[in-house]
Amino acid sequence: MTTAYGILFIAALWAGIQNALAGGGTFITLPALMLTGMSALAANITSTIALFPGQLTSSWGGRGHVSGAGGLSFRALVIISLAGGILGAILLLVTPSSIFQHLVPWLVLFATSVFAWGSFMPRKAERPPGLNAIGAGVAQFCIAIYGGYFGGGIGFLMLAALTAAGLAIRNANATKNVLAGVMNASAVLIFVFSPQVHWLQAAIACAGAAIGGVLGGMMVSRVNQKVLRAAAVLIGVALTIGLFLRAP
Repeated sequence: MTTAYGILFIAALWAGIQNALAGGGTFITLPALMLTGMSALAANITSTIALFPGQLTSSWGGRGHVSGAGGLSFRALVIISLAGGILGAILLLVTPSSIFQHLVPWLVLFATSVFAWGSFMPRKAERPPGLNAIGAGVAQFCIAIYGGYFGGGIGFLMLAALTAAGLAIRNANATKNVLAGVMNASAVLIFVFSPQVHWLQAAIACAGAAIGGVLGGMMVSRVNQKVLRAAAVLIGVALTIGLFLRAP
């Protein structure tokens, strides 16, 4: 078990660097937590708690560029994200572990696909707004529910929705970081009372991710982000295949 904890710390360290530079840290912490003997459901809940402090620091750094979108104020987006994150977290807690075990390969497949699409599909520099206030609100609420329930790929989902609602990429990136922190905060507030949380593993992963986040911030101008994103996609693909093969 000591070896598994050591692997978890290294994986969380890598996840912290990955999240700071390119995103996709969940693909690394989820299998590492499962390696310590917990179920997929417990690993997902524990991972959300462990990675949350790092999300706070990254969102705080870009707070000056946050903005509303599609006619909605930033405050409205925060409220929508809180509500959706709470609903998603509650749905996760009432999902039996056996059912989540069947769902998680599909969730990882979806998250990997979204991450790959957001990382490598070409983007147009100028894109006319496609979402009004209602569309932006509905999109953010659905993303927040998914974020509270699982969370993989929410950054790219929000980036797509916010740019479709008219935000410039710089503002959209800062806004999605803060909103991701908000929806995960609502989920964490619920998850801390769950018996599914493995606090020792959460503490180990949190420490590794926090150190990794600091290192990632120092490396941001020196590392090829496309290489990191490609690595995250490959890990996601391998994790998807492994989960499907292990599925009952």
